[in-house]
Amino acid sequence: MDFRISADDRVAGPAARQGKPKARPAAKGQRVEPAMGHSMAFSVDGERGPAAPGGSGTGGGKPPKPPKQPRRGKAQPVRQKKKRRSGGFLMTMLWWGFVACLWGGLAVIGVIVYYGAQLPASNTWAIPERPPNIRILAADGSLISNRGQTGGEAITLRELPQYVPAAFIASEDKRFMSHFGVDPIGLAAVLVESIQARGVTRGGSTLTQQVAKNLFLTPDQTLGRKVQEAILAVWLEQNFTKEEILELYMNRVYFGAGAYGLEAAAQTYFGVSARNLSLGQAAMLVGILPAPSAYNPKSNPDRAIERQRLVLNLMAQEGYITAEEASAARIDPNQTVRTVVAGSESYVADWVESLMTAYLGEIKSDVIVQTTIDWKMQKDAEFIVKEAVANEGPNRGFTQGALVAMDVDGTIRAMVGGVDYQASQYNRAVTAKRQPGSAFKPFVFLAAMEKGYTPDTLAEDAQFDYNGWSPRNSTGKYAGTVTLRQGLAYSLNTIAGRLAIDVTPEKVIEVAMRMGISSNLTPVPSIALGTQEVNLLELTSAFAPFANGGMGVIPNVITKITDMEGTVLYEASTAGPGRVIDPTTLAYMNDMLKTAVEVGTGRGANIGGWDVGGKTGTSQESRDAVFVGYTSAMVTGVWLGNDDNKGTRLSGGNVPATIWRDFMSKALSGKNPAPIPGGSYAGQLVAQQLIDPNTGMPMIDPNTGQPMVQYVDGGTGQQVQTMTDPATGQIYAIDPATGQPIHGLQPIQSTNPPIQTGAMVDPATGMPMGMQYDPQTGLNYDANTGIQYDPATGQPIQGQIDPATGMVFGQGVAQQPAQVYYDANGQQIDPMTGMPIGQQQSFNQAPIDPETGLPMTLITDPATGEQVWVPSAPVQQGQPIQQNQQVFVEQAPGQFAPPADMGQQVYEQPRAQRTLMDLIFGQ
Repeated sequence: MDFRISADDRVAGPAARQGKPKARPAAKGQRVEPAMGHSMAFSVDGERGPAAPGGSGTGGGKPPKPPKQPRRGKAQPVRQKKKRRSGGFLMTMLWWGFVACLWGGLAVIGVIVYYGAQLPASNTWAIPERPPNIRILAADGSLISNRGQTGGEAITLRELPQYVPAAFIASEDKRFMSHFGVDPIGLAAVLVESIQARGVTRGGSTLTQQVAKNLFLTPDQTLGRKVQEAILAVWLEQNFTKEEILELYMNRVYFGAGAYGLEAAAQTYFGVSARNLSLGQAAMLVGILPAPSAYNPKSNPDRAIERQRLVLNLMAQEGYITAEEASAARIDPNQTVRTVVAGSESYVADWVESLMTAYLGEIKSDVIVQTTIDWKMQKDAEFIVKEAVANEGPNRGFTQGALVAMDVDGTIRAMVGGVDYQASQYNRAVTAKRQPGSAFKPFVFLAAMEKGYTPDTLAEDAQFDYNGWSPRNSTGKYAGTVTLRQGLAYSLNTIAGRLAIDVTPEKVIEVAMRMGISSNLTPVPSIALGTQEVNLLELTSAFAPFANGGMGVIPNVITKITDMEGTVLYEASTAGPGRVIDPTTLAYMNDMLKTAVEVGTGRGANIGGWDVGGKTGTSQESRDAVFVGYTSAMVTGVWLGNDDNKGTRLSGGNVPATIWRDFMSKALSGKNPAPIPGGSYAGQLVAQQLIDPNTGMPMIDPNTGQPMVQYVDGGTGQQVQTMTDPATGQIYAIDPATGQPIHGLQPIQSTNPPIQTGAMVDPATGMPMGMQYDPQTGLNYDANTGIQYDPATGQPIQGQIDPATGMVFGQGVAQQPAQVYYDANGQQIDPMTGMPIGQQQSFNQAPIDPETGLPMTLITDPATGEQVWVPSAPVQQGQPIQQNQQVFVEQAPGQFAPPADMGQQVYEQPRAQRTLMDLIFGQ
C-alpha cells in the first residue's frame, strides 16, 4: 500500500492548518478505521511538544483527545484555594469563640443577677455584731478564762507582731493586698491545677470571700452561695479597708476546740494572749485554718507540726521572714507540742458565766468580771484533789472529787468541780446534788440546842422503831447512855434520829434553810441521817455561821463587773442574812463540832495550832464521802465518789478529811491561828433577831413590816438599849437613865443591818428612821408626831392619841412587859415570875424551868439563906445539884418525852468521856 506524506502531515505543521474544521464523525454503527495517532496513546509529536488544538496534523479525521496534562496544570490553583479555606476556618473559630464568650458572659451576668436578687438590698448590708466576750479574772487580776460564744475578745492589728498578719496573708491569700475581693489569677491557677489533677485540688476563695461567708452566708458548697460570696466580697472591698477586713477575718474565723478568733485560739492552745504569740505559735495557728478539727495541736500534734512548717515556708517565699527565721521557728518533729491544759479554774469560769444573766441580764458588749478566786489556792486545791484520786481511787473504788473553799464571810477562794475538766465539764461542786450523810447532822443538833438541850444532855444510843423507821449505827455498835456531844462527835445515827423526831423534821428543815441550805427538803425523820440531796457549795456555806460567830452568808464569787471602758456594771454588796445562831447556841455547837475533829470521826482533819470544827458524812453504801470543816479563817468542804453512783470503800473521815487537812495547811500558811467563836461573849454587844415562837420565823414589827431586832449583853443575855454613832456607824449600848454609852460592852460595827423592803428602819432601835431617844424617860419618840415608843417592844406607850386614827393607843390591848424573854420551847415568859405570859398563876404556883419546861421547886440556899427556884427533879443523896442533866425517855414506841432532869451526874473530865467512847467504838 502506497503511503504519501504531505507537508501538512508533518509534526508541527503550519499553524493555519490547525484551524481546519474537524471532520464529521461517522454515523452511528459505522466502522472507524484506525489511523496514525489514533491507535496510540501518545505520539512523538505529543512527547516533543504540545499538539495543535485542532489535531495531530494528519490531514484529516477527528483529532485525538489530549492527555490529562491540563489537570496537572490546575494543581497550583487548587493549592491556592486550600489556603483560602484555612484562613476562613480560623476566622470562623474566632467568630464562634466570640459568640460563645458573649453568650457565656450574658449567662454569667444572668446567674449573678439571679442569685444577687436573692440577697437583701445592699443599703441594708451591715457587719453583724461580734458576740460579746466575758473576760474572767482571779482576785489578783490574772486571767482565769474567756467565756461567751467566741471564747476570746476582739483584737486589732496594731496590737499584734507584724509576723502574725503576715502568716495569714502568706498562707491564705498572698494577693490579698492587691485584688478587689475576688482573685481571677488565683481562680485560673486553681482551674489549671484541677484540670491537671482531674479533680478539685484546693479552694479559690480570697480572705475577703471567707469573711463574707463567715459573716453573712451558710457554709453550703453550692453555686448560689459562691456567687453571693463573690458579690459580698466586692462590697466589702468597696466599704472597708484591707486592714479592717483582715481584722474581721482574724477575730471571727474558727480555730477548733471551740475557739473563734485569734485571741481565743492563742489562749486555748498556748495560754497566752495573741499579743504575745511567737513566730512558731502564729504559724501553727494559721496552719489550723484549712481543717480546724484535724490540724489543731491538741487533737493531732503531728499534723499541726507539718502545717506549721508549710506556713513558715510560705512566709519565707513571700519575703515576710528569712529562711533562717523560718528554720529557727520550726518545731522539731521529735519535740512535743506544748499546749495549755484547761484546769479546774474552768469550772469556776463556767459557773461565773452561768451567773451573768442573773447579774446583768442580756450582755450586749464585752465585759470584765473580777472574781474572788485566789489563784494559788485554786491550783493547790486542784493538785491535792487530783493526787488523792490518782493515789487512793483505784484501791478505794472512786474516780471523782470536788472541793469548795471560802472565807468565813462566804467569799469563794477555790473551787474544784472534778479531776479532769477536759474529760468532763460537769461541775460536781455546784451542779451535782448528792447525799451529805452525817455531815447534815449539825443542823439537827442545832435545832435541839435551840429547843433547850445542851451538849451534856444525855440520850440513849440504842435501836428503836418509829413508824417503821429504825435507824442503825454504821458500826453496828451501841453505847447506851451518852451525851449529845458524844452522839455528834461519833456520828451516832440513833441519837440524831431521836433528836429529829423530838424537834420535828419541819424544824430541822427550817434550821437548815436558815443556815444556808437552799435545796428542797422533805420533812421525814430520815432527814436526820442526811438522806436528802444537796450540793457541796450550799453545804459548805451552811457551815460558815459556825465559823464567823453566827452570821448567815451568801456564797459569792464575783466582786465587780465592768465594761471595756471601765464603767462599773455590778459591784458586790456586803449585806447578808444577819445573825442566824444565838451566841450561846453557837458556843454549844462549836464545842461539839470541835470534839468531832479532836477525838471523833473527823480526827484525820486536825491541823496543828488551829481550832478546827467539822463533820464527816458517808452516804448509803459509801456512794458519797464528805467532810466539811472550818477554822476561824476559812470553811472548806470536800466530796469524793463516782459519777455513776457506784459504792466505794470510803468514809468521810479518811480520804476526804485528809484532803481537807492538806489543803487547809497550805491555805492557812502564814496566817496567825485564832480560836473559833464560842465560849463566853461577856463584854460583847450581840445583835439578835426576835423569833416568833409559834412559827419559828423572825418576828415582824406590825408598824413597819420589818424584822424586829434586839441587842443583848453577850455575857448575861440581857437586852440593852443601843444607839448608833452617825460618824462611825458603830452601835453602842447606852444606859437608859443617862443616855450615855455603857463602859465595858464593846461596840459592834453595823455591817449587816436587816434588809429593808419597806419603810427604812434604824437597825440600832428597830424603829422607823427619824426616831429619837429621850434620856429622861428612857423612851423613843417620833420627832414629827411626838408619839413615844417602848424601846423594848417597839409599841406606842398606852394612853397616847394615834394621829393616824384619832384613837387612844392601848385601848383593849394588854400592856407588854418592858423586858421580853423566851423559854427553851419558844414560849414568851414573865421575867419576874418565870411563868408563861397569858397563864394565870396562884400565889404559891411554881414558875416554869426555861431549860426543861417543867415547874421549878422553891428551896432555901444554905449559903445565903434566901429562897430560890431550882429544877424540881429529885437529887440523889450526897450529890450536888446538877444543871442541864437531861435525857430522852421513850414512853411508848415512837413517842419521846421532853428532856427532864434524871439526876445523872456529868462526867467530871471531858477527856475521860471521849476516851470511854473510844473504847466503846474501838477507836
